[in-house]
Formats: sequence, C-alpha cells, structure tokens
Amino acid sequence: MGERTIIPFGPQHPVLPEPLHLDLIMEDEKVVGAVPSIGFVHRGLEKLVEKRDFNEMIYVIERICGICSFIHGQSYAQTLEGMMGVDIPPRAKYLRTIWAELSRVHSHLLWLGLMADAYGFESLFMHCWRIREKVLDIFEETTGGRVIFSVCKIGGVWKDIDNDTLNRIKVIVKDIAEEAKTVTDVFVRDYSVQKRTRGIGVVTYQEAIDLGAAGPTLRGSGVVQDMRTLGYAAYGDLNFEPIVEKDGDCYARTVVRVREVYQSLDLIRQCIEKIPDGEVDMKIKGNPSGEYISRMEQPRGQTFYYAKGNGTKYLERFRVRTPTFANIPTLLKILPGADLADVPVLALTIDPCISCTER
Repeated sequence: MGERTIIPFGPQHPVLPEPLHLDLIMEDEKVVGAVPSIGFVHRGLEKLVEKRDFNEMIYVIERICGICSFIHGQSYAQTLEGMMGVDIPPRAKYLRTIWAELSRVHSHLLWLGLMADAYGFESLFMHCWRIREKVLDIFEETTGGRVIFSVCKIGGVWKDIDNDTLNRIKVIVKDIAEEAKTVTDVFVRDYSVQKRTRGIGVVTYQEAIDLGAAGPTLRGSGVVQDMRTLGYAAYGDLNFEPIVEKDGDCYARTVVRVREVYQSLDLIRQCIEKIPDGEVDMKIKGNPSGEYISRMEQPRGQTFYYAKGNGTKYLERFRVRTPTFANIPTLLKILPGADLADVPVLALTIDPCISCTER
C-alpha cells in the first residue's frame, strides 16, 4: 500500500464549470476516498420568500440556475398554481413545454461540450456549443433573453409565439437534429471517447436506487424514472417514453443525454403540431394559502418544490431540492478505485450544478 496523500480538486478547476470542491484521498494514482465541500455560492434565495411578493418571487427563482432557469420558474409557478387551485390555459401549457424542452436541449449540448473538453477534444467541444447557439437564438427571439427569460408567471406565460414563428422554429429544430447527429455520433462511436467512458464509474441498478440518484445518472443505470411521465404541462398529450441505458457507466450516462437531445427536439415538434389557439394567461385572485409540493424533470433530473402559504402575499416557507444534490452521493460512490486522470470525467458525468444545489 502506497503512502496516502490528499489532493484538493476544485472549487476552481479547468474542467469544472461549477465551484465543487473535493478532497481526494490518494494512494499513488488511485483514489481511495473523496470528501466534498460545498457552500461557496450560497445566496439564501429561499429565505427571500418572506420579503418578496409571491408574484415577484418568480424572478428570483429563475436565478437559482443560469442553465435551467426557465424550468425553475415553471416549477415555482406550477407549485403556486397547484396551491391556489389554478388551471392555466392549454396554450400556455404547450408554450411552457416548448421552452422547457429547448432548455433541455441547450443544457445537454452544453454538457456534451464540457465532456468533450474534459477529454481534451476541443473541436468537438466547440461544435456542440456552436449548435447550442441556435437554441439560444430561439430563446432570444421568443422571450427577449438568452439566459434569463422572465416569461413564466403565476397563471400562465407573459408572451405568446405566433403560429408563423412556431412553424419556423419547427424547421430550425429539424436542422438542429441533423447537425447534432454529426457531433453526437462521435460521443457514441469514437474509439478514444469510448476508451475514456466505457466501464468507468459503474453504478448498478440497485445502487442508483439506494443512493437516490436522479435524471440521466439514474436512467443510465436502467431505472425507468422521468417526472415528465406525470403529465404536467402538455406532457400528458405527447407521445414519449423515458430513455434508459443499462450499463451504468460514464458511456451509458452520455448516451442517455445524447438520446434525450433528439427526444426533446421531437417533443418540441409534437407541441408545435398540437398547440391549441387561445389565451396564454389568466388573472390570479387572492393570496396562496396551505401547502403544496411539485416534482418536475429538469435536464439533470428530478427537482422537488415545496411551498407553504399563509394567506398573505408573502410565502411562509419555500424549499427546493435539486438533482445535483441527489447525485453527489453517487459521485462519492464512483470515485474510490478510479484513476486520478478519470476524476474530471467522473465529476462531470453527474452534470453538477452547484448554483442549483446551494441556492
């Protein structure tokens, strides 16, 4: 047995987009243990519900994360609407679904680019982000923003998308699918990529359940769980099945995300073909009272929202559980026994978002 040393990994590291810190316990080049530290970007956003009007609070909630900002706003709106017994217009549900799936596409393309960067595959990284720009252009045209959209509200959405624009988006989405194939084929078939991902960081079906994993990290181990199957927003009208892979390694988690890019593009197409005419919002009367929970599927997995109202314009309690928090135990499971050189790939494979986790 070699002498044990501790190597700090993060919170600032070339392959990490988020301030995750790990103390890696090493024996020579092998990791034998890891101790995580978070808390570098805690902002106390949940506490702000006591001082912000529940309608205004949605703009704070969107800033929990810059990648899945729309879905955070949607989750908050759905939680408050559930508490207040509000059923928003059908067209608003479809518009929310379109923006949510666009968010999933841009998040997965961003992650694929970062994963390529971790291999040192810089051209692949740039092509992933080049394609992602087309998704951000759609956001900019339809909401006015590329990162924070402020288009979701309690009772629906602030903006409509006219049918001509929707039909044009349908063509753009088809083009994105064709372009994405040229880069996703590399992740699926390239020998050097498979060498870095196959058989690395294996999580079995039972371990994924026992560790409480979420999203592609969970489905990459063969567990069929996707909150969209609950049928919220317009998902109940759409035809899709959760995407799963069975090997449980880094490659399986990559393939799940690759396949989900195409699934999301198909869901956007279905929404555009089925979206009904009508209003996109409704007037909200009164203040929230009681308790309500809501579960939604973000790009990284299940997010859990809890809110408690007391009949005033300020919520009494608000709580969010994000998928990265659920996936950190899985990361700590797969690190021991890994080579030091594989740590960046293993850390990225759960798609960590520390901003979401700490709020």
